[in-house]
Amino acid sequence: MAVKRISIAPLGRLKAFCHATVAGDFIFVSGTLGTAPGSLDLVAGGTGPETTQTLRNIEQILTACGATLADVVKMNVFLADMDTFAAMNAAYVAVMGEDPPARITVGRAGLALGAAVEIDCVAHKTQG
Repeated sequence: MAVKRISIAPLGRLKAFCHATVAGDFIFVSGTLGTAPGSLDLVAGGTGPETTQTLRNIEQILTACGATLADVVKMNVFLADMDTFAAMNAAYVAVMGEDPPARITVGRAGLALGAAVEIDCVAHKTQG
């Protein structure tokens, strides 16, 4: 099975990370932050706006891999402050809809760049 690393120019990234790895029919999206396009600057507004931007960034990564948010089978959400769970969840449902994939939320995480939220995921996309 060929493994392909995906990094897309419109999204900022640290050199220690690729945006995703494709292995067979599975896409493993690295931990993603709510950074503005083309930079490592977090969007303003805290957990809600960062969650929305994070999911939009993941959407771009999945598109580069030939998938969509509908192909996500599992998401892992990390929050710096569990008191912001409601804001994250509202933004999450606004993007992911009423039939979201399996998910875990972990609080009290120390996140890169001082982010309020970080999300990674696994997607399954049948080749062909």
